[in-house]
Amino acid sequence: MPRFGIPGTTRYLCLLAACILLAAFLSACAGGGTDATTDDRLLTLEAQVHLQEELLEALQEENGTLRTELLAVQEENAALKEEMAMLRREQSEYVQAREASEPAGEHEEDVADFEEDLARTGERLDDLGERLEDLERVAAQVEWFLPSMRSWFETVENRLTALEGSEIERTARLAETGGGKAQVVNFGAAYGGERSAVLVLPSPLPEDEIPLIVSLHGFGGDPFTQALYLPMHHRVNSGRFALLIPEGSIGPEGNRFWNATDWCCGPEGTTVDDVAALTALVDEAGGEFNMGPVYLFGHSNGGFMSYRMACEGLSGLRAVASLAGTGDRDDSDCNEPSPLSVLHIHGTEDATVRFQGRDEDADANEGRGLANYAGAWETIKLWSARAGCVWPDQPEPHASLDLDAFVPGAETSAYRLESACGEGSSIELWVGEGSGHIPGYGEAFTDALLNWLLAQR
Repeated sequence: MPRFGIPGTTRYLCLLAACILLAAFLSACAGGGTDATTDDRLLTLEAQVHLQEELLEALQEENGTLRTELLAVQEENAALKEEMAMLRREQSEYVQAREASEPAGEHEEDVADFEEDLARTGERLDDLGERLEDLERVAAQVEWFLPSMRSWFETVENRLTALEGSEIERTARLAETGGGKAQVVNFGAAYGGERSAVLVLPSPLPEDEIPLIVSLHGFGGDPFTQALYLPMHHRVNSGRFALLIPEGSIGPEGNRFWNATDWCCGPEGTTVDDVAALTALVDEAGGEFNMGPVYLFGHSNGGFMSYRMACEGLSGLRAVASLAGTGDRDDSDCNEPSPLSVLHIHGTEDATVRFQGRDEDADANEGRGLANYAGAWETIKLWSARAGCVWPDQPEPHASLDLDAFVPGAETSAYRLESACGEGSSIELWVGEGSGHIPGYGEAFTDALLNWLLAQR
């Protein structure tokens, strides 16, 4: 019996679904422009809607076929296991009967036949087990795509509307879908170019002190894509915190960036002072509500910038969480930080910012860019030392988390220091086994991240 592989139709459908969802996402994230450009994007998105309707029907039909075949394989697998058990019983009974009635050795040929039957049945059972695993994996992939696509269809009108206006206007509209109140805050004019940020406040606004979370996008990203990827704005009311989503500077090639370190990630020769710009932004945003502790979260280049802000010192900063962003190996320029909690999140299969870090000289990377940075374990040890803690050489995870939809099972191992660090600081590392630079995070990750940040008081 040949080994069962992933059906070609399903593989094609899953790949096509991923491509279309990504295309729709990128279209929705495109920047504002002329009316003609907006019309083109609207027409493109509408065409994608029709294509996805056909794809959804095909996926639903394929899902039904998979479930039927999966049930048949499960029944066949159960029958084979019963057959195997019956053969073992018959073999045992036969051997006992022949040993009781005949001299030793005369029944060896019959025993060999039984063992051959058992071996053949065992091979069939192993093969069927592999088929069952393949079917379950493919069915799970299709099940994952279906709700994503259904959700996409349910919000088509909102996505079409979201294309209208500037990047910041789209971000503000998106942020208010979580029930909070969004407003635009301008900053950065004195530090390398005027930029804007979206401040989202809970509604109604509490009179007592609430924390502020600053969410920094990655290189080439923007506030809108950041809010789509990690919709923390949906938790502003229930979590009683303020959310600030700023935009980085625009480089010569049109990519937004944060000037975080000598290696990441602005264009060579940039003089943008993002430390001063973000410091001024937090001060200005804090005038809109009774601001408590400040938390920084950044993805990739935004993670580098979060660590840079922690090194430079930001008034009220209590915790930093970084996804796929590290810092320099040489921390001699890092100021003595105030009591600070750190959560580092990194995928082992990150091909952009490598989990193990990178150590190359500037000339090998044309003088600028990701050439020299600390790995995940190295980063967490540096921040442990700054907090007055000693990270163990062989730590054991305290929890396994299922956060990345692109990786089956509980792929993330969470490590933390059991002993308290200086003045209540918490140092933690989440290792995503098999996760890449942009993991398939959803509500589970958003909740886990916010729970960790807001616990750092």
